[in-house]
Amino acid sequence: MKKEISESEIKKRKKRARIIMSELARLFPVSKIALNFSNTLELLIAVVLSAQCTDKKVNEVTEKLFKKYPTLDDYLKADLEEFEQDIRSTGFYRNKAKNILATTRIINNKFKGEVPNSMEKLIELPGVARKTANIVLGDGFGKIEGVAVDTHVRRLSILHGLTTQKNPDKIEQDLIKIIPQKEWLNFNHRIIEYGRKFCPAKKHDHENCPIAKKINIQ
Repeated sequence: MKKEISESEIKKRKKRARIIMSELARLFPVSKIALNFSNTLELLIAVVLSAQCTDKKVNEVTEKLFKKYPTLDDYLKADLEEFEQDIRSTGFYRNKAKNILATTRIINNKFKGEVPNSMEKLIELPGVARKTANIVLGDGFGKIEGVAVDTHVRRLSILHGLTTQKNPDKIEQDLIKIIPQKEWLNFNHRIIEYGRKFCPAKKHDHENCPIAKKINIQ
């Protein structure tokens, strides 16, 4: 049976979240996604490719990929083995290639050639869970339905006491209780950038990270 978070704990986490968001806004006044794309299909593909891969590497791959496959029809005609090689350097390329090409067929056949704009429909697509769907909805359609929990968001939310959960979906539920909805997308963009620039997973001088200094967590 799931133990409910106490009101006092939620209050404490909300206070901590406000401090974190304030510091993130100071460090990153402009909140934006790091992936490059020009339409919702490209965004969806880029996010799928970003699993277990850096955004920098994804942008290097998609710079060529989106020129080679500029339309949905180009993906429908793609050869699987050739497509695997096109995205090989992003890692897990066989599974990603299979999912992306299957996704484009579903978009074509079930959604009239348009990337769906609802959580319910997006998570029907192969390889798309809530994290990917939240990013596509927020950055592609301007619809804020949740917080996308990637490895940076997961690690830093646990590290800074915003959750005690390990499962991304449960972490998301904790975060939406303590962060105002209007800030969900900004929090996502900024905490990811913060993880890259100031507080990486590798060993570093964490006590001097900007947020750690603010909330006195080491």
